[in-house]
Formats: sequence, C-alpha cells, structure tokens
Amino acid sequence: MKELKLMKGNEAFAEGTIRAGADAYFGYPITPQSEVLEYLMTVRPYETTGMVVLQAESEIAAINMVYGGACCGKRVLTSSSSPGISLKQEGISYLAGAELPCVILNVVRGGPGLGTIQPSQSDYFQSVKGGGHGDYKCIVLAPSSVQEMYDFPKLGFELAFKYRNPVLILSDGIIGQMMEKVYLDESTPRWTEEEIIKNNSDWATTGKTSDRERNIITSLILEAAIQEKHVIKLYEKYKVIEDNEIRYEKFQCDDAEYLFVAYGSSARVCQKSVQLLREKGIKAGLLRPITLSPYPKKAIKDLSKQVKSIVVVEMSMGQMVEDVMLSVECKIPVNHFGRTGGVIPSPNEVADFMMKKIKGE
Repeated sequence: MKELKLMKGNEAFAEGTIRAGADAYFGYPITPQSEVLEYLMTVRPYETTGMVVLQAESEIAAINMVYGGACCGKRVLTSSSSPGISLKQEGISYLAGAELPCVILNVVRGGPGLGTIQPSQSDYFQSVKGGGHGDYKCIVLAPSSVQEMYDFPKLGFELAFKYRNPVLILSDGIIGQMMEKVYLDESTPRWTEEEIIKNNSDWATTGKTSDRERNIITSLILEAAIQEKHVIKLYEKYKVIEDNEIRYEKFQCDDAEYLFVAYGSSARVCQKSVQLLREKGIKAGLLRPITLSPYPKKAIKDLSKQVKSIVVVEMSMGQMVEDVMLSVECKIPVNHFGRTGGVIPSPNEVADFMMKKIKGE
C-alpha cells in the first residue's frame, strides 16, 4: 500500500531520489531549490540506504563530483537553480560527451544574471538546445506537479542508464515550492557492487575483471575524423531516444478547435484557462509536453491539422514557441503569451489572450 504525504515539490524530489535507489547527491544551496539539499541533510539517508549526501564547495565542484560518481556506474545526481545550472554547463557537456548517466534538477528562477528568486521558465533554450559547448543533447523531463517531482528521479535514472546520457529535470520555483499530496511507493533497492560490475562493466570504471581490461573514460578525442564518428554516434542514439521516449499529455483535445501548448506550471494555468473558455463555448484544448527533449513534434503537428490556431504559454519572452512553430511548419497561426521576471500569469489572462486572437485582435 502506498504512503500518502503532504510535501513541497523540492522535498518530494529529494524523497524520490532516496526511494529511486540513488547512491549519492552532490549539491550547493541556491533559492528556490535549497530544500532539496536541506531535506536530504535532515533525513540522513546514509544511515538507512547508504546514500551519500554532500554539500560541495561550489556548483562546479558538485557537477564534477557527479562526473566521478557516474564513471563508477553509480546512480548520482545534483540539483540547482538557473545561475547554478549555468555554472554546471561545462560538466554537463563532459558527461554527455563521455556518455555518462546522471540526473540533474533545475528549479528555474527569473533572470538573466542573478535575477530574482521568483519562478520562471526562461531556461528552456539552455536545457533543450545543449547549454554547454559542442554537439550534444540531454533528455529533458518537465514535471507539472509535486507528484511528478517525486516520480521523475526514478524515471530519470531509468532513462539515464538505458541510454547512458544525462537526464535534466526542468522544474520551476512554483512546483519546487508548492505543497501537494504525494503518493510514495516502496524504495528501489540500490545496486550492489557486484550488480554494478555486471550491469555496467562494459563502460564503467569498475576495475579490471576476468574478461576485460580496465575502462578509461574521457571525452577528449584529438583526431577530427574519430571525433566526428563519436558525435555521429551520439546523434544516432538521440534518434533512438526520440523514436522511443517522447511523452506528452492531452487535455480536452478530442474536439478542440483552438490549442494551448504549455509545460510545467504554465500547463497548470492553461488547464484552468481551457475550462474558462469551454464555459464560453470556445472549444479549447491543451497539449502538455512532458519530454522537452525529445520534443513531441509529431503530436503537435497532428493536432495542427485539426485546430485553427495555437497559443504557446510560457513564463519567458518566448523560447518553446519556436519549437511549436517548427512542429506545425508554420501552416497555422502560432501566438505566444508570456510573462517573465518571476511574474506568474493567471488563467483569466491566458484565456483573454486566446479570445483576442480568435477575434483577430
């Protein structure tokens, strides 16, 4: 029987990492995600599961500790918020280049610069386009509830190890700070050292075994032709991920004539906006991308053949809207509604914007 608790999003994520069998968390405090580290320090999972929790001396140190733990085939993770994730970008690029599995949480705040501690969604480009140097992609999951903040660490580790790739969970200050009921399941057993060697011995630095020499992990390839082959190999992997791991959610789309596309907390706002418009006789629907990378392009393209126009709602000046435009191939109108700097749009604002666009204003 599942346990029911009232939890903050950040706390639910932290509990989710413990129950997902994480071996280690390396982090550094920054609002609005500091509760992740605080919760883990408070519950002291090392005493019950053996999970190591360490406050590093900086964000850069934390991501490189993740690199080291991932090299050993361990389930390791970190979390931060916008400026802190920017500091981690070189390490994330190294992790992707070396094909190392890990989970990274970004609880987005307003920017640019140090910005504000209020919620935003202005890290979309950084997350899905490869925020660091070089040709690479992360798998990006976008939770819209506290329950998903709890569920996604387990899913993140599954995808990270399945494809040997960093998984970024893109949240924001609303979901990180809000409280909701959460259903907690039983903990996933942590791998033993023997299981790590058995499951990951073909790539992890588990030492010399009877059937192979030791593994050496590096992202340094000095010969251009070999580097090109490596990058092409990565992109072949990304295509497999796109073919198999796209996730999205539809809300009242069966008969929709007008469509919202939004993720995370903006999708929650839009769900109410759909209800408000339906009460006025407007057949509105919502598509919520759950995977932002890979992106549900086909699902949006298919809906574009049914609806008259799309409104993309983001807490930014407009980033995901570009992917929606590409998905529909500019065959129907795509409009953007955004608030930024930490301002949260209301369902009435969003519904009114849709109404104005329908009327041609």
